[in-house]
Amino acid sequence: MDGKWRCHWAWSCTLWCVLAYTVSEFTGKSIVMATGKNSMHHKQGRRKLDDVTGSICIDCGIAEGLDYTDDKTQIHYTSDAQFIGTGTSKSISHKFISDTPQRTFTNVRSFPEGKKNCYTLRHPEGRNTIYLIRASFMYGNYDDLNKLPQFDLYIGVNLWDTVMFDNATHVVIKEILHVPSLDELYVCLLNTDKGTPFISALEVRHFDHSSYRTNSKLLSLYKRFDIGSTTNEIVRYDKDDYDRMWYPYNLPDSTPLNTSFTVDSLNHTAYHLPSAVMKTAVRPTNENDSLEFEFDTGQPTSESYVYMHFAEIEVLNENESRAFDITLNGKLWAEYVTPTYLQSNTIDGNQSIRGSKLKFSMHKKPNSTHPPILNAMEIYIVKEFLHSPTNQDDVKAIINIKSHYKLASSVGKSWQGDPCAPSKYSWNGLNCSNNGYNSPTITALYLASSGLGGTIIASFLELKFLESLDLSNNSLTGPLPDFSQLQHLKALNLSGNRLSGQIPSLLKERSNNGSLLLSVDGNLDLCQEGPCEEDKMNIAPLVAGILSVVLFFIVLGIVLNIIWRRRCNRKPASKQAVRLNEEVVLKTNNTQFTYSQISTITNNFDKMIGKGGCGIVYLGSLQDGTQVAVKMLLPKCPQGSQQFQTEAQLLMRVHHKNLASFVGYCNEVGHTGIIYEYMAYGNLEEYLSDARREPLSWRQRIQIAVDAAQG
Repeated sequence: MDGKWRCHWAWSCTLWCVLAYTVSEFTGKSIVMATGKNSMHHKQGRRKLDDVTGSICIDCGIAEGLDYTDDKTQIHYTSDAQFIGTGTSKSISHKFISDTPQRTFTNVRSFPEGKKNCYTLRHPEGRNTIYLIRASFMYGNYDDLNKLPQFDLYIGVNLWDTVMFDNATHVVIKEILHVPSLDELYVCLLNTDKGTPFISALEVRHFDHSSYRTNSKLLSLYKRFDIGSTTNEIVRYDKDDYDRMWYPYNLPDSTPLNTSFTVDSLNHTAYHLPSAVMKTAVRPTNENDSLEFEFDTGQPTSESYVYMHFAEIEVLNENESRAFDITLNGKLWAEYVTPTYLQSNTIDGNQSIRGSKLKFSMHKKPNSTHPPILNAMEIYIVKEFLHSPTNQDDVKAIINIKSHYKLASSVGKSWQGDPCAPSKYSWNGLNCSNNGYNSPTITALYLASSGLGGTIIASFLELKFLESLDLSNNSLTGPLPDFSQLQHLKALNLSGNRLSGQIPSLLKERSNNGSLLLSVDGNLDLCQEGPCEEDKMNIAPLVAGILSVVLFFIVLGIVLNIIWRRRCNRKPASKQAVRLNEEVVLKTNNTQFTYSQISTITNNFDKMIGKGGCGIVYLGSLQDGTQVAVKMLLPKCPQGSQQFQTEAQLLMRVHHKNLASFVGYCNEVGHTGIIYEYMAYGNLEEYLSDARREPLSWRQRIQIAVDAAQG
């Protein structure tokens, strides 16, 4: 029993502590509000744009690293260098700088090249979220042409609006509410041959997902009014958390109202309406009259959404009330509207309005003691999705190709925004299918002579609808991928590259049966017939063997040369005749030549073809026309006779097809020589050196290696 009471006591203490903390927190906040410092409390709840995920503030045209905070708006702006890779930075004419409403209009990014130039924005909050996107323009005669341009502005693959100017200082601002369905958002400027496109600033704001809810994913701003404004100034950040721009406006036959108290000081609605806008309003000058006004969007076939914002800013007694109905184009649009004191409320009618005429009438209910009021309103025009973006698998693949091969010049300059849409502005080197119903797909890719290097990456195989691929005349290396998995592929041109290995069997099969036109000419290391992997693998050991033999002979030659030179430096031998070993002489009597014969064979020693430490080699010719080399011993060479005898004995004993054949010798007083077969095309060292112009075939190289191995 005691344990149960202790448990109850512990729980009671915990609950009391939580309750006390909650009350103290609420009381503390209530005290702050009750002190009359409503504006201070509102600032504590205000967000900073650069601290909020999803806000992007770009000053177009400033150099990278020159970020700044605007003195007038206190908004931090960054360079557009990381969002676009084309265009040139320009400054407006000095005489117009004083007319700019803010710093962002003093410079622009101009696009004199290309029909389509796009900013790529990656929204951190992800897709299916509401964003306000604002593009700003002021010509300012930045190009010194004094010619006002006109061009189109696109959001993704669909037309946003046409940008036109009245004069050089005319500021044009285009705003749109957009719910992107893709991970990347493109804002594109299209050249319509009416002047060079340019842009001054580009901004993105992230909205609460429960605000501005419609069936449309594109709402272009027509008007946004701060009705009854007392300052006649545009209200934006930091008074508006979302940096909407509210323009002052007064309705005809109306009287302004205002309050010094803060609207929505306790909490905000999903629209986060600024108190500076909501604390002013208008009512009919005659309290018994209706509040009537109208707009014409100028687009008879347009579809519009209207958002009216209300807040009661007059203190009404218990026996007083304000209630009214709203009609739009003669039809009831909102019934029994009763604004709440210092609390905002938004009415959107829950449906769109068709046509360009928007005629409003706000009239009070019979039991209402006060006339209708209006604090603020927004009108948006629906922009239809007339084009579908390219198949996203194709987009990812082609962007990977662009990034991997660094296609930033030539063909790559046009590779901006969506690859296939709008069709008139598709990327250079691409053909796309576009039936108007399904997402476009890439059917042909032409990158011939585009400076591609390295291997063919797998992204090419991810273009599933590809019918033709031309990668000819590049520097692509490595194996040939199996393009046979691309079922729609009909033509593949890979000629003029440096591909190696075998052609995949299925690809070769499709080429043989005529379902694929395959061209691989000019790829010298690509095996087009039969297997080649084993042969390729044997090249390395063959080359290693040949190099080993060459190295052996080089070392041997160096050693023999050193020995020969040392012997030649010794004292000269006597002048008596050199006598060969009797056994050798008896066996080779038929190969002995006289000095006179040697002189005839060498044409009096007229052509020297070599010289060593103890001898000179002359070119000669026997009576049957056989060319021979005659090596004559120098008389003054020490130990020359011993060297001569050793070499003669060796050549007479050894007979091998890979060694020079021994022909004969001369052994007279003062004249000693050896005659052997002349190698007209040089020796093995000369064959393997870089000095030889005619290359050896692989069959010859293999034969040399085999012969060297056999000895």
